[in-house]
Amino acid sequence: MGIKSRHWALAAAPLTLALLTATGCDSTSSAPAATKPTAVPSTATSAARSVARVCANPAAGPAKAPAGAVTVDPAVVGDLAAKTKSSPPNTTFWLRPGTHRLEGDRFAQVIPKKGDRYLGAPGAVLDGRKVNQYAFTGNAADVTIRYLTVRGFVAPQDEGVVNHDSADGWVIEHTTIKDNSGAGLMAGDRQQVRADCLRDNGQYGMNAYKANGLITGLVVEGNEIVGNNTGDWERRHKGCGCTGGIKFWAVNGADVRGNWVHDNRGTGLWADTNNNDFRIENNVIEDNDGAALIYEISYNAVIRNNTIRRNNWVEGRKGADSGDTFPFATVYLSESGGEPRIRARTDKIEIYGNVWENNWSGITLWENADRFCNSPANTSSGDCTLLVKKTGSCVRPAIAKAPLYSDCRWKTQRVDIHDNRFVLDESVVKCTEMCDRMAVLSNYGTYPDWSPYHGEGVADAITEDQHNRWHDNVYVGPWKFVAEDQSRVLDFGQWQGTPYQQDKGSTLGLQAGDRDG
Repeated sequence: MGIKSRHWALAAAPLTLALLTATGCDSTSSAPAATKPTAVPSTATSAARSVARVCANPAAGPAKAPAGAVTVDPAVVGDLAAKTKSSPPNTTFWLRPGTHRLEGDRFAQVIPKKGDRYLGAPGAVLDGRKVNQYAFTGNAADVTIRYLTVRGFVAPQDEGVVNHDSADGWVIEHTTIKDNSGAGLMAGDRQQVRADCLRDNGQYGMNAYKANGLITGLVVEGNEIVGNNTGDWERRHKGCGCTGGIKFWAVNGADVRGNWVHDNRGTGLWADTNNNDFRIENNVIEDNDGAALIYEISYNAVIRNNTIRRNNWVEGRKGADSGDTFPFATVYLSESGGEPRIRARTDKIEIYGNVWENNWSGITLWENADRFCNSPANTSSGDCTLLVKKTGSCVRPAIAKAPLYSDCRWKTQRVDIHDNRFVLDESVVKCTEMCDRMAVLSNYGTYPDWSPYHGEGVADAITEDQHNRWHDNVYVGPWKFVAEDQSRVLDFGQWQGTPYQQDKGSTLGLQAGDRDG
């Protein structure tokens, strides 16, 4: 499993390079709690309105056992696991109202068979009692879980409670998965996660990771994803990149729509390492300590029609207070871009039709000159780009020539940012600097010594040559713009002028009381 990327500070020599924390890492701050309000979504979409009620008003399951279902008795400890074991595949289990328990051994678990279905009656809870590590495990495909609350399990770091082994074709609907350690839920191929409450889990709400192979056809729709990373893992293992409302790893094809992603301790949604073909749309993403979205060393996505509010106040303020001038962003694209050679529903990253209100900064497009396949600066250790089959190919002298010179890099390229509305009121965010940035930049390449990317070449490419464009956006507030490296801060006129020529057709309106650009 990869770990999170961290940008390299500019420095004169490789030995003095400092790995600095990227957006969404450590979720502590000196900011007072009162500066980070929580509010229900006000978006006009019906999907978002229904999502806001998932945790507070979970849908009720069947009050009576469906015809042919096996009834599970909460008064019998281990009844669910035992009846699952003794029943044939494709059995429906109806869990009666009450608290269901597994045996007292920490490895006691439910191991479904292919096509099994689990339906919770109103008030049915499966409780791990902080004893059992896992709830539902095994490799059986096409399992369904509905109308059940799963709580109190203690999965280890990076492991999950429900679908622990990332089996394929699972459907988890109208289910509450809360107050567990590790990840509340893992994901397999063709998984559907709909109208669930993923709440207050120790590490992730969901960890979309499959140890052997890609996840394809993932649907995450109409869920409330709130309060996850209660274990504050980034503080315990600094730089691990191991937290988020949802973390996606090597997912090829995902639809993430109509969710309410809020108040997570860290990043809301984080796609990390060779993801491709995402549609992230019609979500409300707000009040997360870190970025609303990180899309890292990944490809081809559409991010549209989302409402993105009050994100990154904790992480952004922490960076500013430490004197770090990196433009910590609410949407952070790190070595990610469009790639026509990789099959997807789009051949670029398109960000449009979103409303951004009072976040800590806007969008940062970043490419670490020192991070590429086979580089020791690649913190997703052992992973290579989707254009190169063997990591060991990216070495001297071959990497210095075509095609490997290009294909060994994850490139931030073909990013199209248009028709968004960016609103910033510094009096609401309670900031006076560093919260008002849009950025496209890289570092000066220095490391390792055999890298062919030394110097300003990557910074020049991401800024001028890789088809990264802002246009036809509306800005309200004191926005500034960063180009090429973090020391080059521009006003709107400079950003629109030569040589950058960004935001053609866009407008900027300063509010009364904002500082000058």
